[in-house]
Amino acid sequence: METTAEKYPDLQYKLSQEIVYPLHGVGKITTIEEKKFRDKRFLYYVIYIEVSDMTVMVPVDKADELGIRAIVGPEKSKRALEIISEKYEPVPTDWKIRYQMNLDHLKSGTVDDIAIVVRTLYHRSKIKELPILERKLFDNALRLLIDEIAFSLDKDKKEVEELIYSKMEAVSSNLEQ
Repeated sequence: METTAEKYPDLQYKLSQEIVYPLHGVGKITTIEEKKFRDKRFLYYVIYIEVSDMTVMVPVDKADELGIRAIVGPEKSKRALEIISEKYEPVPTDWKIRYQMNLDHLKSGTVDDIAIVVRTLYHRSKIKELPILERKLFDNALRLLIDEIAFSLDKDKKEVEELIYSKMEAVSSNLEQ
C-alpha cells in the first residue's frame, strides 16, 4: 500500500525534512497525512518540534502562509552571525513599540530578522534591564537562532550559543571604548 508521502511526490517539503516554523523553531516532518474535515480531505504535514516537545499539524496548502520554510544553508547562517556582529541601530525607548517591532521581525521568520531581534534586545539589555515580555522575546529569538544555525552548520547548540554571545560581547566592548 502506498504511503501518503508517496501519493504526493510533488510536495514542497518531504518526509523527515527539517524545517523552520516561525516562533516555534526547528522541526522535523514526521508524517504527511490526509485528514477528513467537514466532508473534505486535507493534506497535513505533521511536524515534531524537539525544543518544545510539541507536535503540530500544518495544512500543506497553508505552509507558506504560516512562514514554514527549509532550514537555511551555511552561507545564510554565517550571514546571520555577521548581523549579530554588526553595529546596531538605537531602538525606541518605549518598550511596547520595541516589543511590537521585534515581534513583527520574529513573525517574518527569516534567519536575518531573528538575528536582528537577538542583537537589538541583547544590546538594549546592556543599557537597561528588559521588561519581562521583552526578555521572553529575546530568549525565544535566541533559541530559534541557535537551533537553526546549529542545524545549518551541523554544530553543537552549546557551541553556537557561545559563538553568538562572544560576537555580541565583542560589539558591546567595542562600543564602550
